[in-house]
Amino acid sequence: MMKLSYLSVVFLLLVGAVMSAFRSPDGDHPTLAIGAAAPAFNLPGVDGKAYTLNSFKNASVLVIIFTCNHCPTAQAYEDRIIQLTKDYSTKGVAVVAIMPNDPNAISLDELGYTDMSDSFAEMKKRAADKHYNFPYLYDGATQAVTKAYGPIATPHVFIFDKARKLCFSGRIDDVEKPSKTPNTQDTRNAINQLLNNKMPDVSTTKVFGCSIKWAEKENWQQRAKDEWAKEPVKIDTIGVAGIKELISNKTDKLRLINVWATWCGPCTTEFPEFITMNRMYRKRDFELITISADDPAKMNKALKFLQQSQASATNFIFNKDDKYKLIEAIDPKWQGALPYTMLVEPNGKIVYAKEGIIDPAALKKLIVDNQYIGRYY
Repeated sequence: MMKLSYLSVVFLLLVGAVMSAFRSPDGDHPTLAIGAAAPAFNLPGVDGKAYTLNSFKNASVLVIIFTCNHCPTAQAYEDRIIQLTKDYSTKGVAVVAIMPNDPNAISLDELGYTDMSDSFAEMKKRAADKHYNFPYLYDGATQAVTKAYGPIATPHVFIFDKARKLCFSGRIDDVEKPSKTPNTQDTRNAINQLLNNKMPDVSTTKVFGCSIKWAEKENWQQRAKDEWAKEPVKIDTIGVAGIKELISNKTDKLRLINVWATWCGPCTTEFPEFITMNRMYRKRDFELITISADDPAKMNKALKFLQQSQASATNFIFNKDDKYKLIEAIDPKWQGALPYTMLVEPNGKIVYAKEGIIDPAALKKLIVDNQYIGRYY
């Protein structure tokens, strides 16, 4: 075996120490150092325009915030980023947001605090819903810009001076929840000092939020699918009294109820949307319940469909062939057409009732905006 000289060993240790000093917490994506020049970029915005570093050449201060749609912390700071833009847009400060995540690396069970993931199409919808007043750029395709800057989490702020040297890297402030008052306005303090031709007193802070979803994590989606496929699927019978108890919802969970049948084309077509919602929100105070309107004699057929759909929620089949008793038990206002969907709060308050096909995007928004769920911690 070849022996290393003493100097060789010292050299290798020094190299290792230097590499460790410039390594990010995940070991692969170092964060841009204070004093470094802003890396160039050319990214598409949700407004249909392409943006480069030169697009903001007239700004005395450039604030780049790596943020996204799905992260609860990112959503908690949305209004503050909008207000930040309003307060400083006339003072020579440009604010731009970059979405760093690979959408294919995000699993459904990571979307429990949102109605949208991080695709470019969903970014456009989120920006429109919230009336973003800053450019919102997509880097999810290659993540080349994200790798150059090295954000740790969403949101992560990088502030550059007129010469585009990094002067601050860190958080917006020290309090995540919008209803509370921050003790330290780190981003605003840094901007104000730069506008007064001073270097920020604090140049770096830790950041709190969701980790960056790097492309190398795409296999997580397949792992999740493999686990979902193993989950048991069953169906039980339920009568009028049982249905009325479901509607009264004596739990502490928001309850989504879908009435369907194997012979109902619209029912089976939209059913995967309910499976998606269940996988998104079931770790929260939420539950999906499905009720088959098939004849009790077709219970095995209903079960087979549920198994094929990987419907590992709570599933029932009405125990009588009198469908009018089912209709009255579910909701006297229901005229009887399938599918029928309800969203019921604890203590039985019905906040959504829909005869026919649902709008999945609208229903997910209704769920996550409900007081029993919410978008942030």
